Amino acid sequence: MFNFPMLPVQASTFAERVDLLFWALVLFLFVYATGVTLVFLYFGLKYRQNPKVNRRSVHSENTALELTWTIIPVVVALGIFAWGAVLYYDYATVPENAIEISVIGKRWMWKMQHGNGIREVNTLHVPANQPVKLIMQSQDVIHSFYVPAFRVKQDVLPARYTTLWFEATLPGEYPLFCAEYCGTEHSTMGGTVVVMEPQDYQEWLAGGPTLTPANAGESLFQTLGCATCHAAGEKNRGPDLHGVYNREVHLRGGETLVADEEYIRESIMTPTARIVDGYAPLMPSYQNQLQQDQVASLLAYIKSLSKIGQ
Repeated sequence: MFNFPMLPVQASTFAERVDLLFWALVLFLFVYATGVTLVFLYFGLKYRQNPKVNRRSVHSENTALELTWTIIPVVVALGIFAWGAVLYYDYATVPENAIEISVIGKRWMWKMQHGNGIREVNTLHVPANQPVKLIMQSQDVIHSFYVPAFRVKQDVLPARYTTLWFEATLPGEYPLFCAEYCGTEHSTMGGTVVVMEPQDYQEWLAGGPTLTPANAGESLFQTLGCATCHAAGEKNRGPDLHGVYNREVHLRGGETLVADEEYIRESIMTPTARIVDGYAPLMPSYQNQLQQDQVASLLAYIKSLSKIGQ
């Protein structure tokens, strides 16, 4: 006997909630479509053309009926919208205790790097029952990181960071796909997410390298001469980067934003795009000079400066 499940196994905290909303939509559409079809057939048979029937006194309006078939679908639609909005809010809000892993999409492979420096290709090891945040960027074209068992999918874009988080609940191995057509070998761009018990995951991490992305970023920071302008202090030519990550930044023109991963990446690649208030546009652009993994290392180092003293 072949096993053809309607949906993949539920292996994350999102999976059951997404499936519940999916089946609710299926049920609503089935009931609605069936009801409309049956009424259509009934009216078609009952009021079919017949010269023996007098249809001169036909009522053209029925306010109660019109309100009923307008209000009920609107209420149901708004209820489904609210349900989906709550689910999307949770999907978009990353827990503070999430483990961060860097992901680079490249035709035709997935490159991962963990916080301690371990690198993987087309395989991602994660712990069970622990939120995991993926910080993703494409090296060439648009890709899409998709794990059906987790019910999560996120586009991975060139020249921009996107994030995705999940919390796996069931240890095992689950297929990873690229869900955006990215070229001739798109169908081969896949991999495996390996969910491990927390203790096994820590033992697996312990076997990794000692050079973390933050360490590599610090070395690159010094090599590029970034410390010349961004050292701690108030009289430097560039802003102090200690504690800048996730902090509110005031820009020229009065704009205010939070210094997240995307803003820091943009400030490295195109530093004159959004200039911090009180500083001159002196920093050169590193566009086409740094590899994606080097930018990720610099980001890891700058983020580590915000953890000092915490």
